[in-house]
Amino acid sequence: MPDEPIRRSQLATPGSSPEMMAKAADGPADEVFLDLEDSVAPDDKVDARASVVDAITDNDWTDTVLAYRINGLDTKWWYEDLITVVSAAGEALDDIIVPMVGSASDIDTVETLLQQVEVNAGLEVGAIGLEAQIEDGAGMNNAVEIAHATDRLDSLIFGPGDYSASMGTPGLTIGQFEDYPGHYWHYQLSRLNHAAKSANIPCIDGPYAVLDDPDGYRESCRHANLLGCDGKWAIHPAQIEIANEVFAPDPETAEKAERMVEAYRNATDSGQGSVSIDGEMVDEATHKMAKRVLDRARAAGVL
Repeated sequence: MPDEPIRRSQLATPGSSPEMMAKAADGPADEVFLDLEDSVAPDDKVDARASVVDAITDNDWTDTVLAYRINGLDTKWWYEDLITVVSAAGEALDDIIVPMVGSASDIDTVETLLQQVEVNAGLEVGAIGLEAQIEDGAGMNNAVEIAHATDRLDSLIFGPGDYSASMGTPGLTIGQFEDYPGHYWHYQLSRLNHAAKSANIPCIDGPYAVLDDPDGYRESCRHANLLGCDGKWAIHPAQIEIANEVFAPDPETAEKAERMVEAYRNATDSGQGSVSIDGEMVDEATHKMAKRVLDRARAAGVL
């Protein structure tokens, strides 16, 4: 995925707050999504569409992946969420986040409407991507089919809050289960990352709701990164820099990856199938690992 934009941090911003959306445009998040779903009260959802359109068109998002999240397909709002925002501001959008995706047919439904809106608005058909948020057992079971539902799909996102509710877990804090003996989300994130990478798209971990616990947020990022996830939600600007740091290779690792890639290229040019770097064998499989690290380091500006 070297040609894909880096998505280490994905900042959630209420679509009903023009001030927060404007601030997000000037921030360091790799991706910002303007939210019409959970962070907007039911009575404000209709008016928030206009606020999202204004935020998209009035701010400079040049260096940011820009998305917005529609309401779920089981609500009365999602249809106009898509039509209103895309018709007015679709040219500046990168992605639409679809929450509560339970099957590939959910993505098909959204894509069918999106294509019609693009045609009627004179937009390039297919230019706007989709991101599927997996938040219940059905979505988890169907993750592979969802990941391959369309070429528009730009990521799979884990939603731990609704997922916890759907599974009947006893916790009350999104993203945190202190009493569990291990990494609570290991299975879910590993499963979603496998599905995402089978379709060559990123996997994004969801929110960590304890805002005054930067160490806990960092550890949550670290666990997701170790499983191969590409980034994590930030629900407060203070979390962005932590995610950007954790999901990028450190300079020492990046430098070693660069040396491994160069040494392997030189070895293969001379007819060798492997080479030793710092006492470690580098073969084709290791080269792929090093190349991915190097690509991420360059995208993150580490090298």
